Amino acid sequence: MNGYIWNMPMETMSEEQMHELQGERLAACVRRLYGTVPYYTDRMKAAGMTPDDVRSLDDLARLPFTDKDDMRDNYPYGTFAVPLGQIVRIHASSGTTGKQKVVGYTQKDIELWSECCCRALAATGMTASDILHVAYGYGLFTGGLGLHYGAEKMGVTTIPVSSGNTKRQIQILVDFQPTALACTPSYALHLADELATYGVDKSMLKLKVGIFGAEPWSLAMKQQIEDKLNLRAFDIYGLSETLGPGVSISCEAGDLLHIQSDHFIAEVIDPVTGEQLPDGVLGELVFSSVTKEGTPLLRYNTHDLTRLYHGRCACGRTTVRMEKVTGRADDMLIIRGVNVFPTQIESVLLHFGEVEPHYMIYVDRINNLDQMEVQIEMTPMFFSDSVKEIEQTERKLYQEIQSTLGISAKIRLVEPRTLPRSEGKAKRVVDRRTY
Repeated sequence: MNGYIWNMPMETMSEEQMHELQGERLAACVRRLYGTVPYYTDRMKAAGMTPDDVRSLDDLARLPFTDKDDMRDNYPYGTFAVPLGQIVRIHASSGTTGKQKVVGYTQKDIELWSECCCRALAATGMTASDILHVAYGYGLFTGGLGLHYGAEKMGVTTIPVSSGNTKRQIQILVDFQPTALACTPSYALHLADELATYGVDKSMLKLKVGIFGAEPWSLAMKQQIEDKLNLRAFDIYGLSETLGPGVSISCEAGDLLHIQSDHFIAEVIDPVTGEQLPDGVLGELVFSSVTKEGTPLLRYNTHDLTRLYHGRCACGRTTVRMEKVTGRADDMLIIRGVNVFPTQIESVLLHFGEVEPHYMIYVDRINNLDQMEVQIEMTPMFFSDSVKEIEQTERKLYQEIQSTLGISAKIRLVEPRTLPRSEGKAKRVVDRRTY
């Protein structure tokens, strides 16, 4: 399947035209927020700014940042820019610490979201003749309903399976013959494993496209999913605070993700100084969702680590592209002074045929020294091998992970299917250190 461009005028606009449009929409967004949302009014006054000071995109860097703590401090409705009577839906983050980040959607916001998801689905090559199996959770989490509405707007036959009940998921994949699957990448791998358990060969499925997101995943995992499910995997990005899935997606021309630049102004900033960084430099991703009505956000720091790239893509789109997110600055582990991301470990595991891409990282502090243990599931075939061969593989993994991370970690291979599975976002790290 080759993707096509859903909204040609917006997705192929020249950089100069997009720059002007973004500036107009930024200025309009600031005018809507100032005097309406006390949080933004106070922050702009503290910065010595009024709406008249924002006339173009060049003024963006003068505006204050917004962070998740700001949203939690204004819980539940303090960031809403319209009366509750105009809000037709509420979503909230799936965060496990502190108060949830609550976002409101007007009817126009729902239509905007559907439009962005149509663009995303088109980039994968999906058309109205496709059948989409949505295994993202429905509810306060934005994953399920976002793609559902976009698919229906496109005319795609949509199966709202939601998450969980893997046995039923497999039956639907076999019986209903969907051509596209949407879920987290870790759940896609879990589905692939369970298909084998139930004796279902991938040739029995009609899947051509996979739309995976909501958690960091490596290019090596992408390859493994494609091999196991016999489909083309695409990376979709979004978060509740900005809109939900559909903010950006990869295309058939490569692994960079196209941002819907007419609705989301993207920056990458230095995590320490807050200064904007040029193309190709790694930093924290910041979004201004300037066309949203319910909960527009100015310079929202996602803390996702990525790089931005301007210029025309081989697919024909001219929208800004972002590199695949492989970690978050606030999810980063610091082990004995070394920065460690779970995806670094994952990239090593996926080169070993003896193990599965199912792992857990446990961090402890023993005698004032950080200790990290990585538990990794063996493949069923390798599990039946001798203890000596298992120990040899543990030593190889130890060496590879030490080489990749620059620090040592205890490696323990465990029996197949003994580590916890997640039907939503995968939890890879248990940090048991006390400070």
